[in-house]
Amino acid sequence: MDSYSELASCYDIFMEDVPYDEWLEYILDVFKRYSVPKELVLDLGCGTGKFTRMLSKEGYDMIGVDSSVEMLGKAREAQGEDDSILYLLQDMREFELYGTVRAVVSVCDSINYLLSDEDIVNTFLLVENYLDKDGIFVFDFNTVYKYEEVIGDTTIAENREDHSFIWENIYSSEDRINEYDLTIFSREGELFRRSSETHFQRGYTLDDMKSFLKSAHLEFLEARDADTGSEPSETSERIQVVSRCIREKMTYKEE
Repeated sequence: MDSYSELASCYDIFMEDVPYDEWLEYILDVFKRYSVPKELVLDLGCGTGKFTRMLSKEGYDMIGVDSSVEMLGKAREAQGEDDSILYLLQDMREFELYGTVRAVVSVCDSINYLLSDEDIVNTFLLVENYLDKDGIFVFDFNTVYKYEEVIGDTTIAENREDHSFIWENIYSSEDRINEYDLTIFSREGELFRRSSETHFQRGYTLDDMKSFLKSAHLEFLEARDADTGSEPSETSERIQVVSRCIREKMTYKEE
């Protein structure tokens, strides 16, 4: 999994163009169509908590889970005095909650940081375990096509007033894993400090995800191209998936 040790300080700056508002509108529509009440929702791989806070402002009781100390530090710094979001430092492959939730969301390709079929199935099994019956799981993922044809083996650079980065991609078609080598320059007084870190993501197909959901006893409901809002195609770069928990959960009554 990734550390985000250096990127955390400037993550939200570099993610300013990410369409969080569009994703929020879509997920709120999903919640409405599948009758998800404004109760407890888990944001899996919440990062700096930006999307977690957006759902909280819509009236949902939020839990955010992430494996990066630095990213959760930024999330907690951004909390308001009336913000009741619970942030948990946990690996999504092994996360634990105190009870079930009405929905789980995971956005901005957090699922792609799971590098094996086993990791995804184990994560989805935990999602299923902590979802109420008929609870909804909404997530997105980057496709194999995106890594192979769009960003694989390319170099991307951005320059901002106080932060700049060079992002080199190295893609392996054999195991479908994309290596991100990040070099970050952050202003410290009159100078810039240089740091670097490496991340790995794996590309998946919609058929892969349907198979993983089935293995985790989750019902596939729908999918769409996250960029166009239409049916996924062979050239979709990011796909949003909706699934549902179909198993009744055991409840215990006090004697």
